[in-house]
Amino acid sequence: MNQPETTTRITVLTAPDCPNAPLVRERITEALEGRTTPVEGIEANDADAATRHRMAGSPTVLLDGIDPFAHDGDVPSLSCRLYRHADGTTDGAPAVADLRRALTGGRPERTGKE
Repeated sequence: MNQPETTTRITVLTAPDCPNAPLVRERITEALEGRTTPVEGIEANDADAATRHRMAGSPTVLLDGIDPFAHDGDVPSLSCRLYRHADGTTDGAPAVADLRRALTGGRPERTGKE
């Protein structure tokens, strides 16, 4: 039985050759739990593109054009982005659980300042 398609528009913004692009796509696929939805990939090749797309480091995940992992003071950047997980660890993509929460309208769990 096929899962229904989600109506959320998912965009992944990356810098050229971002080493975390495959990881974030894997985690999005896992978070979707079999639901189908197109995931648009946009590569920002320069600072102007990062600003235009509101990319706060690579990779940035936008859900319906909004970064659910944004923090006050984030600025557009081509730099690598780190995500802090509920257990205090960090890596280059949001945790699957945080992506699931964001896809259902919840906020990611946060531990301290990221």
